[in-house]
Amino acid sequence: MSDAEFTDFVTHRSPALLRTAYLLCGGDRGAAEDLLQDVLERIFPRWRRIRERPEPYVRAALANAATNRWRHRARRVPESALDRDHPHPHLPGPEQRVADRELVVRALAELPPRMRAVIVLRFFDDLTERDTAAALRCGVGTVKSQTSRGLARLRELIAAATADDPHPSINRSS
Repeated sequence: MSDAEFTDFVTHRSPALLRTAYLLCGGDRGAAEDLLQDVLERIFPRWRRIRERPEPYVRAALANAATNRWRHRARRVPESALDRDHPHPHLPGPEQRVADRELVVRALAELPPRMRAVIVLRFFDDLTERDTAAALRCGVGTVKSQTSRGLARLRELIAAATADDPHPSINRSS
């Protein structure tokens, strides 16, 4: 087992994997950091077996661990849920992109964990349907249906959020 290879992987791929974890955790950065740390700790003993193609394995582990956390966590109100109850005011100028991202992250957080995992892996990590299916250990048809339903639900959530806001932040023409 090469500690140097593992360290190199973690050093170079952690920012991208943290973005994936952040989206899988519904925009909770602390939970995303914990999730990524837990997954990296769990894969280290397996590094010899997965070092040829570690990223798909880690993405699958992130998606599965995020789903398991959602299932098993105690019933408490996460801090990020408090922010959803008090949306930030409209931000003009270049800050608009931040507001748009926040709106998408909040909408993603409303999706069921498995559907969120499909959307994140397909569109934020740019995996193919086949790679997403392999990562989530399901069929390509499941990925297709979850993608279709997930995108439809995201559109509904974003439309509802922008309908309530007198200054909608998402540019509907893009």
